[in-house]
Amino acid sequence: MKKRNPIILIHGLWNTSDIFSSITAKLDDIGIEYFAPTLKHSYGMTSIIDLSNTLNELILEKYGLEKKLDIMGFSMGGIIGRYWIQKFNGYKRTRRFISIGSPHKGTLIAQLVPKYPFRGISEMKINSKFLRELAKNDFFLDDIECINFFTYWDLMVFPGWLTNLNLGKKISVKVYKHRNLVRNKSVVDKIIAEIIM
Repeated sequence: MKKRNPIILIHGLWNTSDIFSSITAKLDDIGIEYFAPTLKHSYGMTSIIDLSNTLNELILEKYGLEKKLDIMGFSMGGIIGRYWIQKFNGYKRTRRFISIGSPHKGTLIAQLVPKYPFRGISEMKINSKFLRELAKNDFFLDDIECINFFTYWDLMVFPGWLTNLNLGKKISVKVYKHRNLVRNKSVVDKIIAEIIM
């Protein structure tokens, strides 16, 4: 088997890295290295910017400045990964960016949440300043293989098509719970198939 980049797995709000257990079991089976740190979202009070900064420190500590990586983010984790790629020179070392149910264009669920004290959640409001700024810098993703997994029946990132970036491959799956995007066996198999491609 050809040597593959380690995959950084970034979980979402109200999760820990354990959310990826179905995926990491398969990665263990096929011998692909991964790093799945647990970030402290503080119920959505921690800014995505601060979470990305923490992620960057953890990546530097484990892999240094130049090791080539793949990034995979679930839900808010995909936004953290996208910010890291843009703002921490991640685009120079990322080959593939897989986002799963990530509110790249925001979610109606965040609209009712006050900015203070829930800064992290409010950054995911539709048309938020944070997301507009991210979209302006998406040219950093031009040379990265981007893959978006989403479900039209997502009740957490709603409506479901707001999860997609304007670029890359879009894969629609039929699951009804947000967390099943990384737990449902058939979806996990599809994610693994993209990883080993």
